[in-house]
Amino acid sequence: MCCVCVSGPCIMAQPVQRSKLKDLSGRQIEEPRGPGPFYFFGGTNGAKIVSNYCESRGWKRIYNKDREDFNLKWCETKSPAQYSNFREGRQLMYQIPNNKVLTTKIGLLSSLQQYERVSSRVSHGQALSQFSRNPWHRHPCGLPCSFCSVVIYRRLKMEEFIPTTLRMDVREEREAFFSRMWICKPTGMNQGRGIFLLKSKEDIAAFRLKLKHMEDCRFNRKMHYRQPQAYIVQHYIQNPLLLKGKKFDVRSYLLIACTAPYVVFFRHGYVRLTCDLYDPTSKNLSAHLTNQYMQKKNPLYSQLKEDTVWSMESFNAYVNDRFQAAKDLPRDWVLGKRMQQIMSQCFLAVKSKLDCRLGFFDLIGCDFLVDEDFKVWLLEMNCNPALHTNCEVLKEVIPSVVVETLDLTLEIFRKIRGRQKIFPLVSQREFVLLYSAFSTTEKSSMELQKHTKDAQKTEPRRFMCGTEEKSVPSAPPDNSANDSALPKRRSRSMSGHRPTSTSQNHHESGHSHYTAKLKLSKSTLNRHLKAGNDHHIPVITSSE
Repeated sequence: MCCVCVSGPCIMAQPVQRSKLKDLSGRQIEEPRGPGPFYFFGGTNGAKIVSNYCESRGWKRIYNKDREDFNLKWCETKSPAQYSNFREGRQLMYQIPNNKVLTTKIGLLSSLQQYERVSSRVSHGQALSQFSRNPWHRHPCGLPCSFCSVVIYRRLKMEEFIPTTLRMDVREEREAFFSRMWICKPTGMNQGRGIFLLKSKEDIAAFRLKLKHMEDCRFNRKMHYRQPQAYIVQHYIQNPLLLKGKKFDVRSYLLIACTAPYVVFFRHGYVRLTCDLYDPTSKNLSAHLTNQYMQKKNPLYSQLKEDTVWSMESFNAYVNDRFQAAKDLPRDWVLGKRMQQIMSQCFLAVKSKLDCRLGFFDLIGCDFLVDEDFKVWLLEMNCNPALHTNCEVLKEVIPSVVVETLDLTLEIFRKIRGRQKIFPLVSQREFVLLYSAFSTTEKSSMELQKHTKDAQKTEPRRFMCGTEEKSVPSAPPDNSANDSALPKRRSRSMSGHRPTSTSQNHHESGHSHYTAKLKLSKSTLNRHLKAGNDHHIPVITSSE
């Protein structure tokens, strides 16, 4: 067994035996041998784009999902087996294992509600961009804020960007809806599956009986063999902005290119329209849901396919032409800052919950709706967003999203492994930096690690953790000569937990000499802020 060092992650090559695997057409496939690098793709969503990307760089596709010598694994669906043998710092894995705290409807709702409860106890002041004045305040990467590029936005209240949403598995919330038009969604499904409208008292009464029956069955253990489908109901936005008389929403992307430490980006996607003119009284779901899965059910889809997807450039031109003067909008408005603000708050709500290991990355689809008052609403966030290219606009947008996703992920991964300077990122083109645990003025990741190591030596253990410390399982031993180039692993607590307010108070009163040692001067703070703006970290105020 030999060690193979390639342009991708460095892993141990494993002897591979012939296997009788077959592709989708039924042809027998022989597993590739040799030094690699190898990639595994599970599913069909985006398979051609990812395969073309990897093979153009000399990577070989493997088909045996149980092989452990992959450099990159990209799967549509997650399973515990995928992550059991993951080698942190040596392999790349698409989808963070517990991304459901962000990408399921109940997960996102619960995370935002919890974040709002905690944040409401803290005075955020006015909207500004700043570094924490307390250098012991830590971010998920484990670094003091003094060494992190962070934009602190004015915290939004949930009602500012999330339509009123109720959980149907909570009795108090279940009883709270009765007089509005609602849209009901299964919490763990996508592409419009299982969605229905509640438009009348009769619909609501029937749904109430259904929920009561499900609860009675669970109580009487008649449904013990299967967990019942959980639902949320969401206030239906009845005054959506229309494009040529049609309802639309906007698909944008949140890229978590690295989790240890965090590097997070935003990117515009495209606009999705319905085939039919908007009619709020229509009982046809395709008139209310804009995704391609639903629009394909419309008999006119084949004729109108190209009209159901607009580029952001076309949308921008339409808004400039039709609404800029009437609504007193800035030219080339196109939602960007508000979307970034909302995405940042959603990320901040879950960053202490997500599994953080070097090699995890995720691309998340975020859907927004705009009403007649140009208020932007977040509808949902989706893991494994659709990467199909069934119309001309998607053929332009989707490949560029996937290619830049992989470019950024690989560049950051290699620089961290090589302890190189992270910024600027050569591969950054359309993605906009939202959050980075690396200072854009830091000389190299090696210096960041040195700052972290020095801080760990002086900082009280109880303050570092704020809760019980948990360790990240180590990767299997590797005899590679490159081991010295790999970043040292941090404890799990350094990736996810924040210090408690009690420990902060104790630290500030009993260890003020540490605070004085790392306190930033005004000139240093201004220099950091200027550098942050130079690297396109958006500064968002309360007004658009």
